Amino acid sequence: MNIKDTYIKFFEEKGHKYIPSSGVIPENDPTSLFITAGMQPLVPYLLGEKHPEGTRLVDVQKCVRTSDLDEIGDTTHHTFFEMLGNWSLGDYFKKESITWSFELLTKYFNIPKERLAVTVFKGEGNIPRDEESATIWKGLGISEQRISYLGKEDNFWTVGGVGPCGPDTEIFYWRSDEPVPEKHDPEDERWVEIWNNVFMQYYIDEEGNVTELSQKNVDTGMGVERITAVLEGKDDNYKTSIWKEVIEKIEEVSGKSYDDEKYTKAMRIIADHIRAIVIISGDDAGCKPSNTDQGYVLRRMIRRTIRYAKMLDIDINSDWDKCLAEIIIRDYSKYYHELERNKDTILEVLSSEKTKFNRTLEKGLREFSKITKNLNGDTINKDLAFKLYDTYGFPIELTEELAKEEGLKIDIDGFYEKFKEHQEKSRTAAAGKFKGGLAGDGIMETKYHTATHLLNAALKQVIGKDVHQKGSNITSERMRFDFSCDHKLTDEEKKRTEDLVNKWISEGLDVTHVEMTKEAALASGAECMFIEKYPDIVTVYSIGDISKELCGGPHVNNTKELGHFKIKKEESSSAGVRRIKAILE
Repeated sequence: MNIKDTYIKFFEEKGHKYIPSSGVIPENDPTSLFITAGMQPLVPYLLGEKHPEGTRLVDVQKCVRTSDLDEIGDTTHHTFFEMLGNWSLGDYFKKESITWSFELLTKYFNIPKERLAVTVFKGEGNIPRDEESATIWKGLGISEQRISYLGKEDNFWTVGGVGPCGPDTEIFYWRSDEPVPEKHDPEDERWVEIWNNVFMQYYIDEEGNVTELSQKNVDTGMGVERITAVLEGKDDNYKTSIWKEVIEKIEEVSGKSYDDEKYTKAMRIIADHIRAIVIISGDDAGCKPSNTDQGYVLRRMIRRTIRYAKMLDIDINSDWDKCLAEIIIRDYSKYYHELERNKDTILEVLSSEKTKFNRTLEKGLREFSKITKNLNGDTINKDLAFKLYDTYGFPIELTEELAKEEGLKIDIDGFYEKFKEHQEKSRTAAAGKFKGGLAGDGIMETKYHTATHLLNAALKQVIGKDVHQKGSNITSERMRFDFSCDHKLTDEEKKRTEDLVNKWISEGLDVTHVEMTKEAALASGAECMFIEKYPDIVTVYSIGDISKELCGGPHVNNTKELGHFKIKKEESSSAGVRRIKAILE
């Protein structure tokens, strides 16, 4: 059974329209480096904007989470993962959502209801207990003892203190050969969450007052990797059909066995990272390895993959990485056509970064040799061990191995103290990248979003028609815009671009939008680099007669609302991509 196909077909038969996955790198979204959840690309529609495909949607969304990168290597964590989602935008609500989830799990995925349990919101403060969901579950045959009432931390969805929010109900599966207990124990890890149905029902204002939303939405999420492991009876995700061929290829090129515990973790990291690398570098946003943002994450994963390949004695200069990448491209191109289209780019990214890192690795080995020669005593201190990790990409295991050969010790405890400090800083930074969610569409964000369209149009006039947007990042204080360009902009080009945007702002051009088919949008001259990622019906935003783009919003009504546009900086983002940072005054 193909889980993704079964899921999509089931909800299509329930009146849902299948929409293609958004790119893994957010468009005009300041809140994260990557799409981290299925709901992220649908934010405008969850807030009330009309979706061109209607009120019932189903998708498989590409997601990347990097805050737990150092935890990759266990049985369940993944950098890239896929989220199955079905959505109601002011259409059906709890009864249909819960009933259909139960039907799909028990009748199509053939999970016995006796192995299921659920949690619902117990109610707190001025938000009542979710008896409606509990009653629906009881009506479907879930016993009262298998329904747990939990608090806000577990069963309430919110983006912070203010905004849309609501209870959720989570579905759990008993993953153990032990007899299924009569009563659900939320603390028992043998109960594994497989699906989450969020009901956006309320709005909390600044004073904490709770009101019912006029448009109530349903947002569900089920991880492909987890449900696959459940249905295939595996307690290790890497032993499922998803990873089978990749793991076998790693075993072949390394001559090692996955079942040998000395090598299991390294193989998981290589398998996980190579898949994420393919997805990120194959995305139409054109992400390339660099020292900042998404490019830094991509570079770090490639280098980490190479480090662990060396630990498995894989010949780094062979085409092992290309072989693994080609398996991923083949398996995922059915859903993400851009992978096949961008195949040459993916393989070039891997090849070029491997060459660069091999040089870095050699420098690291020389640095290790220097450290050991100048060492006072027989212990490599925490600072030196961490320098090898942070600057030269040496995992502590590699440093330990080298030290052992030289008869030296390492301050392991001290290293992990520094490592935790570093990890905490990384997590804090990552958390700062995902503050907004549904709250990230304020007045200034909307203005900056509209300004990106003007900047894109201006660059086409100043630089040439081959300029295309490659990504953007917007906050309430500034905009950042990446675009294809093979040279550093001259001062004259920057001034002409800035003047052109301000001219259009001063002209008070109306911002309008219409819905049409993809084909009609292209025929009308709308700007769009990769039409495949858009649904059959699209929204086209026009600014006077100077800009026409496929986009999801939000936008101002007239350019006079924007203020004065000023370019603060122009710099390289990655090979063939430049970056402009600008503000509205």
